[in-house]
Amino acid sequence: MASEEQQFCQLLDSLMSLDNNVRQQAETTYGQIPFEHKLVYLVKCMRNNGLAVASRTLALVMLRRLISTSVDENWANLNEQIKTTLKAELLTSVQQETDQSIRKKITDVIAELARFLIDDDGTNRWPEVLQFLFELSNSQDINLKESALNIFTSFPGIFGSQEQHYIQVIHNLLSQSLSDPNKNISYLAVKAVTSFLKNHENENQTISLFRDCLPLLLKNVQESAVDNTDNEELQKCLIEIAEIAPKFLKTVLDQVFELCIHILMHNESTSRKHLALEVIVTLAENASGMIRKNAAKYVPLIVPQILAMMVDLDDDPEWSVQDEIEDEDEESNPITGESAMDRLACALGGKTMLPHILTNVNQMLANSDWRYRYAGLMTLSSTAEGAHKQMEAYLDQMVDGIVGFLKDPHPRVRYAACNCLGQMATDFAPAFEKKYHAKVVPGLLMILDDEANPRVQAHGGAALVNFAEDSPKNILLNYLEQILSKLQDVLVKKVYELANHKRKLVLEQIVTTIAAVADTVEDKFEAYYDKFMPKLKYLFVNATTPDLRLLRGKTIECISLIGLAVGKDKFLQDCQDVMETLLRTQTNFDNLEDEDPQISYMISSWARMCKILGKDFEKYLPVVMGPVLKTASFKPEIAVVDEEEVKEISDEEDWQFVTIGDQQSFGIKTTGLEEKATACSMLVCYAKELKEGFAQYTEEVTKLMVPLFKFYFHDGVRTAAAESMPHLLECAQIRGEQYVCEMWNYICNDLIKAIDSEPEQEVLAELMRAFAKCVEFMGARALNQEQVQTVIKVLDKYLAEHFTKQQQRHEMRRDEDYDDETEDQLLDEDDFDALILSKISDIIHSLFQVYKVGFSEAFDQLVAHFDRLLAPERPYTDRQWALCVWDDVIEFCGPDSIKYQGYFLKRLLESLVDEAPEIRQAASYGCGMMAMNGGAQYAQACASAVPYLIQVINDRESRSVENVQATENAISAVTKIMKYNNSAISVDQLLPTWFSWLPVYDDVEETPHTYGYLCDQVEANNEIILGVNHCNIPRIVQVIVDCISREGIDMENIVAKRMVNICKHVQSNAAMMQACVTILTPDQKECLQKLLTMST
Repeated sequence: MASEEQQFCQLLDSLMSLDNNVRQQAETTYGQIPFEHKLVYLVKCMRNNGLAVASRTLALVMLRRLISTSVDENWANLNEQIKTTLKAELLTSVQQETDQSIRKKITDVIAELARFLIDDDGTNRWPEVLQFLFELSNSQDINLKESALNIFTSFPGIFGSQEQHYIQVIHNLLSQSLSDPNKNISYLAVKAVTSFLKNHENENQTISLFRDCLPLLLKNVQESAVDNTDNEELQKCLIEIAEIAPKFLKTVLDQVFELCIHILMHNESTSRKHLALEVIVTLAENASGMIRKNAAKYVPLIVPQILAMMVDLDDDPEWSVQDEIEDEDEESNPITGESAMDRLACALGGKTMLPHILTNVNQMLANSDWRYRYAGLMTLSSTAEGAHKQMEAYLDQMVDGIVGFLKDPHPRVRYAACNCLGQMATDFAPAFEKKYHAKVVPGLLMILDDEANPRVQAHGGAALVNFAEDSPKNILLNYLEQILSKLQDVLVKKVYELANHKRKLVLEQIVTTIAAVADTVEDKFEAYYDKFMPKLKYLFVNATTPDLRLLRGKTIECISLIGLAVGKDKFLQDCQDVMETLLRTQTNFDNLEDEDPQISYMISSWARMCKILGKDFEKYLPVVMGPVLKTASFKPEIAVVDEEEVKEISDEEDWQFVTIGDQQSFGIKTTGLEEKATACSMLVCYAKELKEGFAQYTEEVTKLMVPLFKFYFHDGVRTAAAESMPHLLECAQIRGEQYVCEMWNYICNDLIKAIDSEPEQEVLAELMRAFAKCVEFMGARALNQEQVQTVIKVLDKYLAEHFTKQQQRHEMRRDEDYDDETEDQLLDEDDFDALILSKISDIIHSLFQVYKVGFSEAFDQLVAHFDRLLAPERPYTDRQWALCVWDDVIEFCGPDSIKYQGYFLKRLLESLVDEAPEIRQAASYGCGMMAMNGGAQYAQACASAVPYLIQVINDRESRSVENVQATENAISAVTKIMKYNNSAISVDQLLPTWFSWLPVYDDVEETPHTYGYLCDQVEANNEIILGVNHCNIPRIVQVIVDCISREGIDMENIVAKRMVNICKHVQSNAAMMQACVTILTPDQKECLQKLLTMST
């Protein structure tokens, strides 16, 4: 045994070897050792004081990992003696170990084992560890007290179901430790309290028991910032508390802010200043109302400290002429300050922040030192989003001032002015573009002449992108000649610079700017097409070296966006040339690195070319699908690590971590995620555009996409996966019904599960929408009875959550910290809830559409929710979507819907005159459905609806923009009642009034019903409509022409053809036709002329 133990110790040494071959061989050998033997040997190595500290440390790290990853499946089969020995050895070794780092590692192992030994009921199957914890806590030995706190910090849930019984004891132990004269103990106690609070994040009652510990906790944080012996850990604890339990700090809010501001003002450590600022920002983000109400007085002190960080800039004379831009240091003072200002403005709002920002910034902008002018402009950029409403009042003078700084003598100030204008163009769009184009566009074009400072020149191009992207087309057209002439000039010069001086920064930007302008002006770019396309194709073909990959990617993006703008006829030949170039170099795709920037640009560009070429793109699928599928299949690097490992990995780029409890974090390397999301979206595009032409890829893409419903690392990936489903089914249709059914069987259950478990509301909405579309496509074969019941349970859950969330928001509106900004946040949450409700309505619509009255029995399980949603006191969105569901019940169940009349009929009729147009529209549609599909039993209800409908139609505001759709739905409802369910009304009495309501043209789904009925009356020679001696014919022609000229009806619709035929029939009577033409507007006359020559 001794020799085996020695061999194992040697194995540990090999695992630490710098020789890769030795280490890999050792890892293989270790992996082959049975669990029980690993456990025994690792414990022996832990206890072997003769081993080097590094070997014992590794043994403990591996022991903890073994317990965390493998003990669950091996514990039951483990020898009882080994279990007992393991527990005893761990507890004994803590007391006997003299090396502090080893002792800490042993406590980590104890915590890990204790975590495993808590059963599902919360019973601790290792009672000795609790007694041990109490003994260590009360020991006079500082080392043992430390060990107790370390165990508790690593696993604050160690008391399991007995915690409430011991809660006062836990409180006393932590409180005493916080006041311990030994700093090691009191500082550890801060970590222990923080860990405990994190473990009870949503348990306010438990958290509040520890509020009296706060003064001592803050005292320790303050002292640690002075003596700097805690490695900044205590300030990080304060940040965690601010995030998970901000209101826990309410009673000591003044002390927290005073402490943080003192550190910002007086502490010499840059990182400690950043941590102090992070406490403030985190509190603002997680309890904005509380901060606005109780800590706004500190904002005038905080803002200057942030601005002081932003001014901390190096004066690098080479900055403005650099061609390779290095990533900015995220931990530098300027970047930290800029981020904090942005976050505070978004969290606290403009009312709280903007006055203090402007007071300071105005002084900075007048400063002779360029750094102050630069920081002042960057501050305006940072706060534009959060202080949006309040900043609008100052925009006139701001824009004048910022445009003036485009001529500042210092290049970095000019750069900041570009940055500011670009940001404002986005944050205040489109009002900014409409109001300030005459100042901004010439100013940015002037910057494009700054040849001596290419970094500034490029940023001017970037600002122009922001402006162009959000500019109304007609505004940009006013400057199109100037803009494109300048861009062409810069493009020619920069292509020359690339060829002769290898400079590419401005060129990379300028092709993006050209693309943005083309995207906005669309077909108007065609006149300039031949000036740009040859140069862009030249770049695409020749920019093939590794250092030009980004340029090549942006160039193909630009080419494809121009193609989309000008259309297939103009672009076809160049598009084929570009695609043929790609075909000739297709072998290179296999050699592209995963992080090659060309990939995402090319994938997006191919999708645009697919939209342009349509079916003609199919021949290129074999070359483009390989890279797209490879990128969409990318699997990110992930890890579950403890706190110490987080510190090690955090030094690497592109890692993000989320705490998952018990001192563990989930980490993901974010490189490649955006590209994966782009590729998935492009697969959606191919399926949508090519339909059966994409059929051969449906199986592979479906098998790729369905598992991505659970890809929680990126919302865009899950959204694309959901969006693709109905399109993939449609693509597969050509392969036969059995294939489609098998494909749907593969999708269906996973899609329902994804809906049930999706955490993000926007993604959930897309999943629900996709499911509804799939059900409609599959028809009656979509779901079996068990699946229907599963869907009902999921919908029931979300409907119940809807009411719960509304109640929570109601309580927040009564909270003492409630204010206007809080209301804005709550209104955003209201909107998200309404979005989900609308998608629930979509699913129910699809199920009723497919199964008709057969879905009623399942729907009965949800009826109570929709009864409650329709109550008069509910928000209008609740009532709107409830009415939409009841409309579906009437439409698809027909006469059988009468059994539900007690739930909806009275409220539906009352809703016809509701103040919200959305409610009136939904109610009117429901009345139309009662008339069309409800049968004789709804005749009296239809008659009762007519006076309400007349009331809203005749209202003087009925044709306003916000009311017109509801009004046209009401007119359509009256039309349907007269046509289909008129036994309880006088049609002849109503007809003249009805005719006076025409024309209608806004709701293209309802116009065929209204005009179809008009055609019925005209074709039947109804004198009430035609008038005495056909005197109403000019007006009949006028309302027909008015609707068609406004594109109020699809000309392929049979009703449209009947409308045209009526006009042609009138043409045979020259005098009557002249009377008709006399009352038409010039546009209507032109439209009528076209109709009369149209073939029907």
